[in-house]
Amino acid sequence: MSDKKALRNRTLTLSQTEQKEFSARLVSLKQLADGASFIDKTINADAMKVLPMLPDAFADLIIIDPPYNLSKNFNGTKFSARSEGDYLEYLREWLPLVVSKLKPDGSLYLCGDWKCTAALQTALSEHLHILNRITWQREKGRGAMHNWKNSMEDIWFAVANSNDYFFNVDAVKLRRQVIAPYHSDGKPKDWEETADGNYRMTCPSNFWDDICIPFWSMPENTDHPTQKPEKLIAKLILASSEKGDIIFDPFLGSGTTSVVAKKLGRHYCGIEENSEYCCWAEKRLMLAGHDTSIQGYTGGVFWERNSLNKHKPTIAN
Repeated sequence: MSDKKALRNRTLTLSQTEQKEFSARLVSLKQLADGASFIDKTINADAMKVLPMLPDAFADLIIIDPPYNLSKNFNGTKFSARSEGDYLEYLREWLPLVVSKLKPDGSLYLCGDWKCTAALQTALSEHLHILNRITWQREKGRGAMHNWKNSMEDIWFAVANSNDYFFNVDAVKLRRQVIAPYHSDGKPKDWEETADGNYRMTCPSNFWDDICIPFWSMPENTDHPTQKPEKLIAKLILASSEKGDIIFDPFLGSGTTSVVAKKLGRHYCGIEENSEYCCWAEKRLMLAGHDTSIQGYTGGVFWERNSLNKHKPTIAN
């Protein structure tokens, strides 16, 4: 609900009126059973009950950000850490149902951290062809006195058919500043000289160090404890889908996947059990209808973190 906050604090809030308004937009389990559309909708229900009701092979791209193997409180719903074997069995309970919603030429991304990444790889390899593991730098979190600070997370990239899937590398190249420009015959070699600086478009690797975690002065920020950055999800969507495709997220949280899909001209479907999170997602979707900007992605280009100039936003990207 709305509380007074600092002037520069742009964290999303909901008034009681907004909560009622956005709740009315959600699709319930009963409505789904009665034939309600699930495309471009937020389904407010338990994913295990929803998944059998959705048609198979409807999604071009699936992005999954499940609870990691950590004890975490999701707005009153508690997830408890368990043994590696028990966590693997937890994944096996729902992953086959999610995979069945993927088209034969579709792609899937599965998020995790170092504690659960082995289980993620094992469970995912039982159903799909794993092509890569992306590691992204998560510059946030507590330090540790007797261990290394955990500042990385993984995303497993898998496809239904390793010979038939969509991947647009040009859409996700990173624009990097050229520190030591090299010339050939007096002309820039593999880089661009502009009035705002020297840049090179580089192919993306499986290590991403250009991501900024949402924080209180960013308009995409919510109070969700494990919210993913829009820039992160934008890379996955642009690389592995085309405009008009359907993007599915069975653990929607505060709505980042659906919001970014909408901003990038894709259709979406998300499942989230927590009703307040669903309302956050709906408010963000409404705002996305007026503002399609994605921090760190400007003019169709992904910018290196903190490489600001007059043509880009005036906050960290």
